[in-house]
Amino acid sequence: MKEIIINGEKLIIRRSKPSDAEALINYINTVAGESDFLSFGIGEFDMNAQQEEVFIENILKKDNAISVVAELGGKIVANLNFSGGSRKRLAHVGEFGISVLKEYWGYGIGEELIKYLIDWSKSSCIIRKINLKTRTDNFKAIKLYKKLGFEEEGMLKRDILINGTFYDTLCMGMMID
Repeated sequence: MKEIIINGEKLIIRRSKPSDAEALINYINTVAGESDFLSFGIGEFDMNAQQEEVFIENILKKDNAISVVAELGGKIVANLNFSGGSRKRLAHVGEFGISVLKEYWGYGIGEELIKYLIDWSKSSCIIRKINLKTRTDNFKAIKLYKKLGFEEEGMLKRDILINGTFYDTLCMGMMID
């Protein structure tokens, strides 16, 4: 667990727990409509609270996966999920997804979640590489990822389709050694 102060309030960054499932589903359904930079939109996240609870329980059983939430005043305002490969040859590498409620953009919450992931990865002794994908026009995110040490590794053309428009995806990675 990590605590920082945001606008005079205590932000708590901690691992997700099964009892967060319903609040996480509500959070995800809200954040889905706030940005086209996510891999899902309104109504596209098809898990219910019971399925989310099982998802969190499964992550807690793995040495190469983590789910993290950021809470302000008991309200989930951000989330990060990371999963390493399920096979021995790929267990050392994984990809994360991150989101922050729009009203909390610009406060450094996403940066703190990623730092939490990096610290966890370094202490895990399992994770040797963190990958991510982001739209090539998500300039603020790309700037943050580079600031934290991620490097550009390639681009996937026409990787995302939103309302009839294709978007390219930038692949980035960070070695953990």
